[in-house]
Amino acid sequence: MISSFKTGLKRRGILFAAAALVMAPWLSPMSAQAATVEEVKAKGKIVVGIQGDNAPWGFVNSSGVQDGFDADIAKLFAKELGVEVEFAPLAVANRIPALVTGKVDILFATMAMTEERAKSIQYSKPYAGNTISLYGPKDKKMAEIGDLAGLEIGVPKSSSQDKAVTTAVGDTATVRRFDDDAASIQALLSGQVQAVGGNQFYLDRLEAASAGTYERKIDFLTTFNGVGTRLGEKDWNETVNAFLDKIMANGEHAKVYAKWMKVDVPKFPVSIPNIPFTIN
Repeated sequence: MISSFKTGLKRRGILFAAAALVMAPWLSPMSAQAATVEEVKAKGKIVVGIQGDNAPWGFVNSSGVQDGFDADIAKLFAKELGVEVEFAPLAVANRIPALVTGKVDILFATMAMTEERAKSIQYSKPYAGNTISLYGPKDKKMAEIGDLAGLEIGVPKSSSQDKAVTTAVGDTATVRRFDDDAASIQALLSGQVQAVGGNQFYLDRLEAASAGTYERKIDFLTTFNGVGTRLGEKDWNETVNAFLDKIMANGEHAKVYAKWMKVDVPKFPVSIPNIPFTIN
């Protein structure tokens, strides 16, 4: 027991030393301690980082309760661990800092799997797919990149949309970055930008706000989402991967996918270059 306790302290010391070098603004005397799986079980509660305003992935519903695809999957995970779940809604740019500094135990937060992020967090196996596209007014021609010359395009900063749009448009258009998906969409509705880079559910939100005005223009790429845990924490990585295998085998994952995505579960890749799903 003493040996296990010392090992836990040593791992947390290494974690926070590394975090201090790259995430200093997030650290304070009140920063939370990064917990192991067994510590979370003993405590009886898991703190899950999730998006707070990005339906249907993660959002607060009309009853003031965290809801959505990621929320339902996270609730199943908490049930698997035998603990209660506490959600911590996060802005796009704050997801990784919140995890690395131990403010949350795990991320079910629409985390598109990218090589850059894989340097900072450990991904699980993929559990969701997402297509990133350009959305704009129906009466404006935006069929190819050349049509975007001189336009301003809104994206949530540090998101997969940000990377996809920035890479695609180059110097052709100006990319304007906002705090989250809701702010990016509002920028389009208010005329601050002429188009937005968004996920496959942006059109539903735009249609609800201004029916018949907007359409999907250009598809940039399809990404896959993984659960985020801290680098080197094999206990979390193995636990979440075993959980995903279980719910994909017993049909629970497919039920949640049908409820929120309204489409069949995609075929997930068995590997993605330079993005490991497991810790050896």
